Amino acid sequence: MDTSSRNYSPQLLEAIRRRARELYQLSGGSAGRDLENWCQAEAEVLRESGANAGRRLVIINLGGVVYTGEYDSVSADDYTPGEWKPGDQVPVRLAGDKLYLRRPNGRELQTTIVKRIG
Repeated sequence: MDTSSRNYSPQLLEAIRRRARELYQLSGGSAGRDLENWCQAEAEVLRESGANAGRRLVIINLGGVVYTGEYDSVSADDYTPGEWKPGDQVPVRLAGDKLYLRRPNGRELQTTIVKRIG
């Protein structure tokens, strides 16, 4: 699938790829529907990401599983979006529905897992 004309983040592209793969598998692996699956996945992921506008979210790929974690600015302890760049190695730990990300300053950003793909 050629996505070069899109200006999506690597995390967003990965979410679209995973959803398209899920749609392919749900259809019984029917050949010739890759464009249809991609377009449906793209629409679903973009709609969901638009619905999350205004929420404070981080998206991280952990061993092939893409997690979306939500945090609140009060408990974020001076976290500034953009501390990590796509592809950065981020130490994380999981505890129940929480995802903790080790920040460059040594503190942890606590998030609540709101979505898991993969």
